[in-house]
Amino acid sequence: MKNILGISAGYHDAAVSLISATGEILFAGHSERYSKKKNDADLHPGLLDEIDFGAVDTIAYYETPWKKQLRQWYSGQGIEWNKFTTRRVLDQQLNFDDHCEELEYLDTVNIRSYNHHVSHAAAGFQTSPYDRATVVVVDAIGEWDTVSIWAAEYDRRGRARYRRLWRQTYPHSIGLFYSAITERVGLRPLDEEYITMGMAAWGQPQWQHALELSLVDDIDQLTFKQNLHTGIAADFLPNATNEDLAASAQALAEQLIESVMTRARDSGWSQNLVYMGGVALNCLANRRLRQWFENIWIMPNPGDAGSSLGAAALAYGKKLNWQDAYLGHNIAGAYPVEDLLQELVTNKIVGVASGRAEFGPRALGNRSLLADPRGPDIKQRVNEIKRRQQFRPFAPVILEEHVRDYFDMPGGWVDSRYMQIVGQCLRPDLFPAVVHIDGTSRIQTVPKDGSGIRALLESWYALTGCPMLLNTSLNVRGEPMVNDRTDADRFEQQYSVKVCS
Repeated sequence: MKNILGISAGYHDAAVSLISATGEILFAGHSERYSKKKNDADLHPGLLDEIDFGAVDTIAYYETPWKKQLRQWYSGQGIEWNKFTTRRVLDQQLNFDDHCEELEYLDTVNIRSYNHHVSHAAAGFQTSPYDRATVVVVDAIGEWDTVSIWAAEYDRRGRARYRRLWRQTYPHSIGLFYSAITERVGLRPLDEEYITMGMAAWGQPQWQHALELSLVDDIDQLTFKQNLHTGIAADFLPNATNEDLAASAQALAEQLIESVMTRARDSGWSQNLVYMGGVALNCLANRRLRQWFENIWIMPNPGDAGSSLGAAALAYGKKLNWQDAYLGHNIAGAYPVEDLLQELVTNKIVGVASGRAEFGPRALGNRSLLADPRGPDIKQRVNEIKRRQQFRPFAPVILEEHVRDYFDMPGGWVDSRYMQIVGQCLRPDLFPAVVHIDGTSRIQTVPKDGSGIRALLESWYALTGCPMLLNTSLNVRGEPMVNDRTDADRFEQQYSVKVCS
């Protein structure tokens, strides 16, 4: 066996992942970082240039196209015949004239496609530290499934096995509900749900009961009274402010997730939870997960892009060698700790573009905009640079051994290296730049992992006595994160922020 290429493309946030015959993750990247088009649905030639197709003998696609097309026909979207088979999707997405010598490549390579939710499950379970886990997938929609619960384990040969315990299907969907509310409050659905989550802190959930009465049929069975795929009326609950509606939707979403997690726990399969799907990015809801499970793994790219890795994992069949999320395009050179320190001391804000890009929607220190979290004007300055709404919060990145000194970690969490939970800040007066209006912070912890961001934090702490920095993605609203040095130079020139490599 040669390498396996996993592909997620054609609908939302295209990505590829490459794994070796021994389970090493060689590369994983997002198309949007190359096309500069946020959530680009199609594979970009620049992304494909990262792949040596001559060393690939298997292509794994993240869902079953004909099932997806039948569901779209059922929902009134029609059928796109050029997307009805995996071969047709790949013909459309891959320009092999530019990326391999033989035009007959698709006739010789092994092509496989998998169920959308199983790809989500595999991306989580086969990168997790567990040999047995309860896997929960919650998203907007795949082919038909919108929620699924799986019993996952490895057999005696080390092959991953998945047995579905329960599912809910289209049009009943927590993800579609949250997207409908996102559109109702004036944001872009299937893109800016994370802004809805941040907006929720500015409101009160006083419309939660009204939302439930209007939209939900049965919370335990996760059924809705209408197909929220089509959205809700612009004048729905006309007296509700956007902030209160966001808060109410967040509260109701957490109630629905509670129903899922209770069902998953009561299956009795495992106290190890693997949680995947786009809804797993809701770090406000994630703070409650330890009410149901002892151990939790959320792969840092749980949405559709991450399923490119899930499809490749299914084709491989065994546990992958997961090390970290730095899997994308590489900007060579040592992490510029001294240059970053000097800029932080002098100007309080600095960008970094160094090493391999993060696989997932959140910057973790290699494509980050960093700042001193102690300044009272820092939050406003960074929001102005990023062209964001002023109500948006920022995350602290902190040395793991200091996190409990400054944050109340929910349920005993300590390891939050992928910025997946929120916790209450114990000293908001000291760190106003990273504390939201409700006193919480979306926390990224950094263990002693030898990473560049770890070295920077250690030096910053030695210099200032402060063990954390503000960390946000190196981009402006509506644009993908910086990918290569050319992007970094452009960001530096356009927004007057030093970007160190």
